[in-house]
Amino acid sequence: MPSWATDNSFFSISKTDDELSIVCSENKVPNGIKSEKNWRAFKVIGPLDFSLTGILASLANPLAEAKISIFAISTFDTDYLLVKNDNLEKAVKVLSTFCNI
Repeated sequence: MPSWATDNSFFSISKTDDELSIVCSENKVPNGIKSEKNWRAFKVIGPLDFSLTGILASLANPLAEAKISIFAISTFDTDYLLVKNDNLEKAVKVLSTFCNI
C-alpha cells in the first residue's frame, strides 16, 4: 500500500480482481493519481451488531429520493456515508429529519 494512503486517521482500502480503491484525505493524494475529490463523510454511531438490518438502507434511501448520490463504506463496527461537498448541506437537512447529526 502506498504510504500516502495510510498516513491518515481515516482511510479505507478495497482490492478486487479489477481495481484498487483507496479512500483517504484528499490532501494526501499525489498529483497524477486518478481520484474523486470533495467528499464529506457521515459516521453512523456504532458499534452496530451484525444482526441489525436496514441501517444503511434507512440512510441511503432518503438521500436517493433527494437525488443525492452516496459512496458507502462499511467496517466491522459501523458504516460511513460519503456525499459530495456540493450536497453536504442538503444531505444534512434530509438526514436530520429522522436522526441526530
